[in-house]
Amino acid sequence: MAKDLNKVMLIGRLGTEPELRYTQQGVPITTFRMAISRQWRDSEGNQRDETEWFTVVSWNRLAEICSEFLQKGARVYIEGRLQNRSWDDAQSGEKRYRTEIVANDMIILENRAGGRPEPSDDFGSDRGQYGGARSAGGPRGGSRSTYDDQGGFSDEDIPF
Repeated sequence: MAKDLNKVMLIGRLGTEPELRYTQQGVPITTFRMAISRQWRDSEGNQRDETEWFTVVSWNRLAEICSEFLQKGARVYIEGRLQNRSWDDAQSGEKRYRTEIVANDMIILENRAGGRPEPSDDFGSDRGQYGGARSAGGPRGGSRSTYDDQGGFSDEDIPF
């Protein structure tokens, strides 16, 4: 039987401060908006820019980490899945729809000063229960590669 796939990978900047809330059961949830820009040249050779905005939702421990360590303007990598929600607007009575990215992994690509994270910015990876979160300094703080925590390559494996 074929497996389905719903996977999103984004690199961009936070357009809003992360907002931490708690469900009635006490489960943390953080939401923020991310801007993803792309540049290209049109047929006349003029450079064009386009920015897409996405709403990102994180839950549990990852929500707490995002709330604590992310800020507006931070450059991050988010991995997750697309989720569509609908609800009835109480004021207008219209049906509303929203597509969100439900994050299960986050990597901070810059520290607060705008540079690469220091190895001490490492938050480890607890992907199994809460979703992962780590800095671009790598899972142990030594390697600058962010490819794979379990058996991936490190900078020493790259021939140039």
